[in-house]
Amino acid sequence: MTFILHLFGVLCCLCSCAQSQNISGRPDAVNIGAQFARNSTIGRVAAVAVVAAVNDINNDPNILLGTKLDLKMHDSSCNRFLGIVQALQFMEKDTVAIIGPLSSTTAHVLSHLANELHVPLMSFSATDPTLSSLEYPFFVRTTVSDQFQMASVADLVEYYGWKQVTTIFVDNDYGRNGISSLGDELSKRRSKILYKAAFRPGATTEDLADVLIRVAMRESRVIILHANPDSGLVVFQQALKLGMMSSGYVWIATDWLTSYLDPLVHLDIGLLSTMQGVIALRHHTENTRRKSLLSSKWSELVEDSGHSRFLLSTYGLYAYDTVWILAHALDAFFNSGGNISFSPDPKLQEISGGGLNLEALSVFDGGWQLLERIHQVNFMGAAGPVKFDSGGNLIRPAYDIVNIVGSGLRTIGYWSNYSGLSVISPETLYMKPANRTRENQKLYDVIWPGEDIKRPRGWVFPNNGNELRIGVPDRVSYRQFVSADSETGMVRGLCIDVFVAAINLLAYPVPYKLIPFGNRKENPSYMELINKILTDDTRSTLGRFVIIIWLFVVLIIQSSYTASLTSILTVQQLTSPITGIDSLITSDDPIGFQVGSFAEGYLVHELGISHSRLKALGTPDEYKSALELGPSKKGGVAAIVDERPYVELFLYQNPNSKFAIVGSEFTKSGWGFAFPRDSPLSVDLSTAILQLSENGDLQRIHDKWLTSSMSPTNELPSDPDRLDVYSFSALFLICGLACIFALAIHACSLFYQYSRHAAVDDGAALPSSGASDGSRSLSRRSRLHSFLSFADRREIDSRRVSKEKEAALGASVGSMGGVSFTSSGSGSTTNSC
Repeated sequence: MTFILHLFGVLCCLCSCAQSQNISGRPDAVNIGAQFARNSTIGRVAAVAVVAAVNDINNDPNILLGTKLDLKMHDSSCNRFLGIVQALQFMEKDTVAIIGPLSSTTAHVLSHLANELHVPLMSFSATDPTLSSLEYPFFVRTTVSDQFQMASVADLVEYYGWKQVTTIFVDNDYGRNGISSLGDELSKRRSKILYKAAFRPGATTEDLADVLIRVAMRESRVIILHANPDSGLVVFQQALKLGMMSSGYVWIATDWLTSYLDPLVHLDIGLLSTMQGVIALRHHTENTRRKSLLSSKWSELVEDSGHSRFLLSTYGLYAYDTVWILAHALDAFFNSGGNISFSPDPKLQEISGGGLNLEALSVFDGGWQLLERIHQVNFMGAAGPVKFDSGGNLIRPAYDIVNIVGSGLRTIGYWSNYSGLSVISPETLYMKPANRTRENQKLYDVIWPGEDIKRPRGWVFPNNGNELRIGVPDRVSYRQFVSADSETGMVRGLCIDVFVAAINLLAYPVPYKLIPFGNRKENPSYMELINKILTDDTRSTLGRFVIIIWLFVVLIIQSSYTASLTSILTVQQLTSPITGIDSLITSDDPIGFQVGSFAEGYLVHELGISHSRLKALGTPDEYKSALELGPSKKGGVAAIVDERPYVELFLYQNPNSKFAIVGSEFTKSGWGFAFPRDSPLSVDLSTAILQLSENGDLQRIHDKWLTSSMSPTNELPSDPDRLDVYSFSALFLICGLACIFALAIHACSLFYQYSRHAAVDDGAALPSSGASDGSRSLSRRSRLHSFLSFADRREIDSRRVSKEKEAALGASVGSMGGVSFTSSGSGSTTNSC
């Protein structure tokens, strides 16, 4: 028995020693560094949050199992060079990870150092999208990348229907790369950055005012401000002085604004007055247990740090979670047998010497293993679930969208990468299937700058003294539509009048200049004019918009101007096999088209007609001559393909000719004003033209220019293939005669039956009365009344007899197997019970 107890004691001792040896494999402490800028709002909040996290971890027996985190902190005071030097100092002390830096610019430099020495650089505030895990594997972003923030801004722009924006940003890695990402996201949504206004870090008030003046001269009124708090607040102050916080403007600030405002205990009314109506973004965080615990003791933590009172912000939550990420990764690192050891860097050994003490920098041997454990963490943090995707980004990126109104911030909705814009919190939507359809994108109403509740248009005509340059085809033929006077240079015509009338209906002034295009010998080529637009758009600085009046939306519903291609053929249909565009394509006959018209390209490229068959015609006289010659003679054509307004004007001017329109319209390429792609002016001008159509001005302009050329007596020759009322005259005559014949037969039958009925009544009354013949005869009026009463009784009797027959028929059929049927021939049957 004693031997057994002794053996049991030995085994317990061995087990205890083995356990002690496993725990003793962990170091007593692990060196970690943290870099802050205590003179910044984010830095002050983050410093308190990191210290709180280290204390919570060191006092938690369930993590690291006795290993303590030894935190070393440096204050860089927002100095990039000082931040680099401090990082080198961390590396001299065998640091396994660095928490920070705050800025993306410093993160770019330190990431190269982290890659070389295999020390994870864990930043909770460096949001530059280009800090990718591919180029900088040891850079670990523990906040949301600006890639997602810019996607949310682009969704806002698309939601409100704006196509162009202006960006104001600080000219560093954070600003440039963020705006570059915004440009990529906008292009996915068919929008773009119209003007980029950059300012240098540390810009003066005068510098920022100059930037705003340049922005005010641009047409876009949707301004995206991506800056730091020190410069961003000055931008708002100067914008207010310049009248750029008034009605019509849209300001969207990235999360820099809320990161500054959220920690403030009391919001300064004077400060908020400079940014009324601004939309801002804030990192969305969930209401977690750790967030509640940290918030409950935050005031005490701030007081212990010796700072004046400030509130907890989202970046404070990310900083707190960063320390916990490192703790969980270290715990997994030690559990897998990892140990803390460092080796000299052979590259640094080669250049050692001097006073830099580079040989003190060493490589963390377990760096890659620890980095792998960091990317594998999965727990519920203070800000929400903490987990990295394959790209090294935190899962479930989301933002609050707030509107600055009055004395506070009002949440108008949320954005998440999962569901887009919504008034429902993202964590609720995560439990439902993803739905990013247009109908599902919703936000609460916004109070815009100037206290407007109506969505701003988002652009105005640029106030830069430049005129809208309009290319006008200087036509040789059909000058009623558009032409330029060779002596005065005045441009006139139906298209010009419509354009001027539409411009006058706009709610804002649009200075413009009409520029004739052409050699005055022939109609200018459509393609040449388009090519000139492209060249002018890349070379000229005289305006962003180049509008070409080549085609214009007539929208005259009452007129026949459908602005479509059609074909003109001779009216002698018996001698012409051409009946429409299909027969024209299959034939080998020559085809005419108007010089400069897009019909040439359409016939060749769209319809596949050989170019050798086409003949260019410049004037109505050439039209007439070519048609009269016909396809069999040199210079003649079988048909002319042109736009319908020109065709009809030609026919009205040649009323006695044997020409007509045959076949149906075979394309719907309409007339219109040509704008650069996504031009906001196109929408307003289209609305104005529609207004002209509704109020009758468009028809009056049409009559002004074309009625004089189209004599009322010169009607368009009828198309022999067209069906009209007279085409059915024989059918109408036959139908009318049949109706009259049937009515006559019915009347005769009715009179015959009445005469027999009257004779019977008279015969019955004769023996019972000795009255004279005059008293027995009825007056004409009484006979007419008697006839009508007889006709009514006949109709009633006919209906009653018909119903009795149907009832009798139904009764006789009811016993036939329980099946009923109709006599109307519909063939429908029903089974009875």
